[in-house]
Order: sequence, then structure tokens, then C-alpha cells
Amino acid sequence: MKVTDKPIIVEQTFDSPINQVWDALTNIDQMRQWYFNNIHDFKPQVGFKTQFIVRSEERTFPHIWEVVEVEHLKMIKYTWQYDGYLGKSTSAFELSDEDGKTKLTLTIEILEDFPEDIPEFRLESCIGGWDYFINDRLKNFLNTIDGR
Repeated sequence: MKVTDKPIIVEQTFDSPINQVWDALTNIDQMRQWYFNNIHDFKPQVGFKTQFIVRSEERTFPHIWEVVEVEHLKMIKYTWQYDGYLGKSTSAFELSDEDGKTKLTLTIEILEDFPEDIPEFRLESCIGGWDYFINDRLKNFLNTIDGR
């Protein structure tokens, strides 16, 4: 992924109210159920930092997140990078109400180039990963909470 790439945008509308989607995005107990089960801690506060490890085949990716922007019930944005690897991006989750449903617009922007020789850092991998997290994992999690 390169700084010259267009932002990655994933949109999904959920049959859940904004506060429920917000909680899924910012409450550590809920995040562990649909996102990463080994996140040590998370707080929707500017300046909050967290680290956790994700393994993929023979590689280890020490994730480092820092919350850089928060508008309660509207948007949370954090930087995303990996200890020991070049590259940095932001993930911005924006919420809007659509007649009692919640539209999520996730925008990923690349701030520093990622290595091209690592498959997990390729654009297609990032797009596929976010599609899985938002359109599968988060959607199913929210449907379970709502009893669907």
C-alpha cells in the first residue's frame, strides 16, 4: 500500500441504532468479539495508545494504534502501524443515522508506504480484510446483539 493509492472506503448500513454501533467500535469487550480478541485495552480518547500482536502464517505483526480524533457517536479515527515494519495508515469510522439504521463509512488512508514484498500489506489484502471485518464480522455481531 502506497501513499499514492486512493483511500480505501468500506460502507455498510446496519439495522442497529448509532449508540449500539458506536459501542461495538469503541467498547473493548465488544471489540474483542468481532474485531481482535487479543486487544489489551481501548479507549475512545484522543492520545490513547494500544498494542497487540496478530500472527499470520509465519509472520508476526505487532499492531500499534493511536486514537487521533473522536466525535462521540459520530467518528473515531486512529493511526495504524506495525512495530518493526515500515508503513502507517489511518482508519476513520464515521457513523450517520438513516431512519433508525446506522450507516458506517470506514476510510483507510495511507500516510507512509508499506513494504510491497509482504502479502498482508498489499492493497488487495487490506481491502479484503476490511470487507471481512465490516461486512461479515461486525454485521454478524450486531445482528446477534439485535436478535437477528
